[in-house]
Amino acid sequence: MFSHIMLGTNDLDAAKKFYDALLGTLGAKPGVLDRHRLFWRHAGGTFSMTQPINGEPATIGNGSTFGFAAESIEQANAAHAAGVAAGGVTCEDPPGWRGEGKGAMYLAYLRDPDGNKVCLLHRPPKA
Repeated sequence: MFSHIMLGTNDLDAAKKFYDALLGTLGAKPGVLDRHRLFWRHAGGTFSMTQPINGEPATIGNGSTFGFAAESIEQANAAHAAGVAAGGVTCEDPPGWRGEGKGAMYLAYLRDPDGNKVCLLHRPPKA
């Protein structure tokens, strides 16, 4: 459905450090800088951060969350820990299972250095 996700940042260096660490645990290679934008490509998707081209400060979307798929609970926890170690801040409940039965998901939330809310999500395989 999506071709890419692009978010604004006020600090390309902090964004690169954070997302290289977080996305690296999910298998993505380090981000590539193209002028005022960073790009990570992995598993057919593109995630990017940019300094706003209108010269205004980047701001977060209140109520917005974007999620990255994790192959396992361990990978979700590793990505969450890497993000926190690289300048992110944990938010919401601690990483863990949400929901019950077939709809249960393992979620780990944190905010990036710009304040964007990130979710690491693992869905168990269907029985």
